[in-house]
Amino acid sequence: MMRLRIMFSHAAVAIMAVACGVGVITLAIYAPVWVWALVPLGVGAQMLNEYNLHRYVFHLPPPRQQWAFDLLYRAHYGHHDFPTNTKLFFVPVWIALPMLAVNGLALWGILALFGVEQALWIAVAIVPVGAVLMFLVYEWFHMTAHLNLPKTRVERYVTTLHNQHHFRDFSKWFHVSPGGEVIDRAMGTAIDRDALKHQQRIEFIRTLGMRPNDPRLVAARNRFADEYNLSEAEIARAATV
Repeated sequence: MMRLRIMFSHAAVAIMAVACGVGVITLAIYAPVWVWALVPLGVGAQMLNEYNLHRYVFHLPPPRQQWAFDLLYRAHYGHHDFPTNTKLFFVPVWIALPMLAVNGLALWGILALFGVEQALWIAVAIVPVGAVLMFLVYEWFHMTAHLNLPKTRVERYVTTLHNQHHFRDFSKWFHVSPGGEVIDRAMGTAIDRDALKHQQRIEFIRTLGMRPNDPRLVAARNRFADEYNLSEAEIARAATV
């Protein structure tokens, strides 16, 4: 219950869950049965999206302009800075909703342009149902990886790999969802067991290579302190880690 409460207290998760539910209901009522077979395509597409967004967008080099840095801090840098802050666990609503709308409308438009029958229902099956369902799975496992509570075998495995991303090498293990490690291995961003024996923890791991007292980090922490319930002690400690 605690995990459900934490998840659904976040606007993006709640809205995406509603979108997925609406997609399932409309498919069940109006769509031909065969479109359900396309739902796994959405699952696979979202796993690729999860990896690419995390690696190539959320881990962009820190912008010099403070306004741009603040956006990246809210999107992801802040989560590394304060990895146990529950308000920083989830993808912001201003990323999740445009991603849902753009992907869904683009797929529908492309299919319709090429005259594919049932283009709308194909798009619904792949994006609001398959992809969003996988998005919710991602959010569940990502949240669970950062909580100190009893976990299933799969949750423990995901936590072990994700901890390596946070506390050993932030340029590795970009996946979170179970099975996503296949993508990391294919893309060369996995850490094998032999490497773990010799690889040292990357310097300034919690600030993604930035000095903890970088003025951009200090400004972002102070700006979002109230929103993320950051105490003065936490902010001071983060600047010296």
